[in-house]
Amino acid sequence: MSFKTLTYSPASQGWPSFYSYNPDWMIGMNNYFYSFKGGNLYRHSVNTLRNTFYAQWCAQNVPALDPFSPTTLTSVINDLPLENKLFKTMDLVGDAPWSSTMTTDLQYTGFIDQNWFERKEATWFAFVRNDGSVPMGAQEYPLRSVNGIGNSTSVIFTATTATINFSINPLIAIGTIISVGDILYFSSSAVGAGIVTNVVQNYVAGNNYIVIDTTPTWTTVIPSQIEYFLFSKNSVAESHGVLGHYCLFELSNNYNTKVELFATESELMKSFP
Repeated sequence: MSFKTLTYSPASQGWPSFYSYNPDWMIGMNNYFYSFKGGNLYRHSVNTLRNTFYAQWCAQNVPALDPFSPTTLTSVINDLPLENKLFKTMDLVGDAPWSSTMTTDLQYTGFIDQNWFERKEATWFAFVRNDGSVPMGAQEYPLRSVNGIGNSTSVIFTATTATINFSINPLIAIGTIISVGDILYFSSSAVGAGIVTNVVQNYVAGNNYIVIDTTPTWTTVIPSQIEYFLFSKNSVAESHGVLGHYCLFELSNNYNTKVELFATESELMKSFP
């Protein structure tokens, strides 16, 4: 069972913070906060090791620190709540980057790894990447990273690959958006077919086909010669931001030294479906 210490703020008249430590008793005195744990007295905010509370004594009489508990901060970006928007970036005004997850009310979740932030002037800046699964789930069908192709004319199988041919007359244009490494699906329910390894569009020579690797465990054998095909781009590399009316974000850091965060902001744009 995980315990949390909940704090009340008279200034905000609310309960703004949770703490990972679970004291036996606590008291404020002489501008310091003290807590008791296991019969020991601790004074808070005076040690240099952050995100760690209380020492436990091993059999060798050596102090062992409790497991690390990262600091998290949760808030919401709610500008123009009646408009559907793309949240493209995250800017952190502070002295260190944090990890971030961003959840909207519509489709999916975005994230930013702590190491992806770049220092630009006085802020830490990063683009939002999108969460995704392979094969993709139904919640990903409306995304801009998913594109349809059309019906195949034939499918040729080998032990590890499949070649999907498309009509030239009338033309079924595969297009230039698809690339090696994308995931190919078939049927309206988006069943995983394989990973794209080659795309050939030479109409003069009569070639208009896609080659896929069919060895991943999530693939399903294409059941017939004529199927509807679509593909999805890599959800991280091809991020378009997170889509929604508002964005709930959580910042997290696991530093054991003092860091400061002054403000957060996000670049957003109105979505035109």
